[in-house]
Amino acid sequence: MQTRNSSGLIVGFTPETFILTGLPGMEAEHIWISIPFCLMYIIIFLGNGTILHVIHMNSTLYQPMYLFLAMLALAELGISASTLPTVLRIFLFDATEIDFNVCLLQMFSIHSFSIMESGILLAMSMDHFVAIYSPLHYTVILTFPRIILIGITTGLKSVVLMAPLPVLLQRLPFCGHNTLSHSYCLHPNLVHLPCADTSINNIYGLFIVISTFGLDFLLIVISYILILHTVLGIASGGSRWKALNTCGSHVCAVLVYYVPMIGLSMVHRFGQHLPALLQPTMANIYLFFPPVVNPIVYSIKTKEIRRGIVHIFSRKRVRRDISQKHGR
Repeated sequence: MQTRNSSGLIVGFTPETFILTGLPGMEAEHIWISIPFCLMYIIIFLGNGTILHVIHMNSTLYQPMYLFLAMLALAELGISASTLPTVLRIFLFDATEIDFNVCLLQMFSIHSFSIMESGILLAMSMDHFVAIYSPLHYTVILTFPRIILIGITTGLKSVVLMAPLPVLLQRLPFCGHNTLSHSYCLHPNLVHLPCADTSINNIYGLFIVISTFGLDFLLIVISYILILHTVLGIASGGSRWKALNTCGSHVCAVLVYYVPMIGLSMVHRFGQHLPALLQPTMANIYLFFPPVVNPIVYSIKTKEIRRGIVHIFSRKRVRRDISQKHGR
């Protein structure tokens, strides 16, 4: 859609499509690069899906920790499902075009699920704090309705906060600039393309970052300071280690989520003169690393999840043996 000034001259337009970029300078190797991406998607959907299945099938796991873990798995599945169509189209078929509105929808989806994941990580840190600080009142404070309310509130907050961004981008002219730096649509990348004043977009984007990721991370740090203070007050060394060990998986989840995010934010803002391959690589680490690592860590570190997975496979083996026996 073209835009004209008062003299009737074309000054800008909204493109019908954007051009997505895989990994700059590695276009000839796209088919080989698609292999690790396909493997990561398999791990993400299989790993997080297995955790959801284990929690769903075992009613004894309908507890705060595991319900929050299920929400985390859902958020990670949402992020991965949002990126999958464009990533695989680029690396498997060299299809780099994406419709303007579809791009905005993908941006909205990726960032909404990302905000949701940050909020769930905060809820999980609060869950650990309550469990350590006041174990006798744990089930009274974190009741099932409250957990569901936290999940719904976190989801609604992410949607409401993200809703204005596509609208703000739609009103801007792009003047022929429609090539993105990633294989999916992210707001920090899109907001640099318009040839008009993007101050409102930048200010609102910064507000979202500070009020969600920034505030969530600050509260997570505070919750762990309180956890450490509480644990250090425990007389028994064995009890201290046991209490801290329950937080190990969550600390890992926080690190693999926020460290790549901070790195990507720094590259977006100050990395204009860095190698072109760095930005998409950091974006891929940010979006793919947590959904791949978290189900593996929680499956190894969480005894109940591990038992549930073993039970699923042992039950399948028994069924297979029975069917083979009857087949004879």
